[in-house]
Amino acid sequence: MNADFISAIQELGKEKGIEPELLYQAVEDALVAAYKKNSNINQNVRVDMNKETGEIHVYAQRTVVEGVPVDETQMTLDEAHVIDPRYMIGDIVETEVTPKNFGRIAAQNAKQVVVQRIREAERGQVYERFQSRNQDIVTGIIERQENKNVYIDLGKVEAVLTPNEQIPGEIYQYHDRMKTFIVEVKRSAKGPQIVVSRTHPGLLKRLFELEVPEIHDGIVEIKSVAREPGMRSKISVYTADENVDPVGACVGHKGMRVQTIVNELRGEKIDIVKYSEDPAQYVANALSPAKVVSTNVNEAEKICRVVVPDYQLSLAIGKEGQNARLAAKLTGWKIDIKSESQAKEEEAAPVEAEQEA
Repeated sequence: MNADFISAIQELGKEKGIEPELLYQAVEDALVAAYKKNSNINQNVRVDMNKETGEIHVYAQRTVVEGVPVDETQMTLDEAHVIDPRYMIGDIVETEVTPKNFGRIAAQNAKQVVVQRIREAERGQVYERFQSRNQDIVTGIIERQENKNVYIDLGKVEAVLTPNEQIPGEIYQYHDRMKTFIVEVKRSAKGPQIVVSRTHPGLLKRLFELEVPEIHDGIVEIKSVAREPGMRSKISVYTADENVDPVGACVGHKGMRVQTIVNELRGEKIDIVKYSEDPAQYVANALSPAKVVSTNVNEAEKICRVVVPDYQLSLAIGKEGQNARLAAKLTGWKIDIKSESQAKEEEAAPVEAEQEA
């Protein structure tokens, strides 16, 4: 061990953002293990390394006990007094036991440990960095596909997009840049494992936060998100500022803002609706693009009965019920949709029954 090695530790610490003291401690711990292994003894030892010259000293540590020592880690009070009369029962006595060839052994072990600790520290830094970004959006480059999993390069770490988190029918091309949403960050022996998603509602929300300054600045608030990934989504937005149109802010000039997000989600349709504290109005807005004639709210059962024009019934319900399903998910209300003709028939039925009676 020499001064050049000490300088190398200091430089590595600065370069990797690791406290040199942690590396020194790691080296000393490794040298203790190396000494015990090469000496084939079970003593307690301490290694002292000079932080300037790299000079190493090994000290055996023994506890002063009353009576007969049970192993090499203990010594009698009489033996301790031979070294220094001031020792008392329970004191630790250190004696130097540095082997003559220990410098060569030390250098080999120290190098391995420093490399290992740097790797561990770098993994820890990467973990902390991405743990702090959990539930956030990241941009990466598609690296490969294995067993239906898509692996994405995020720089110093690789993220995995599992089949459950992939948009149905979406094609992932090698070397394409893609935005994903971090859903989980885990520690593992091989470093941090990052699970990302393309289907999570949080991805849509964060894309709007990035694309719409009014949302980023807190002027416009996203109240709720409902998604059927790859097909259609709905978001409800609100602002307390009377001079701001929350829907218009999200759509952007000539639809540029929302179109950017649609392109990122490979054509997923997005409905932006205005939030209202009035459940009836909120449900009516959520059924956009269908027009609503009337709404009747049942607070107890949290059901909203909606009447739409006859020609808009299929639009309100949507293909395979998608529009109504997303509106219900967005608002948190059960929605019962009827056309004007159906509503009139239901109103007329009780009257006819009374007349017959």
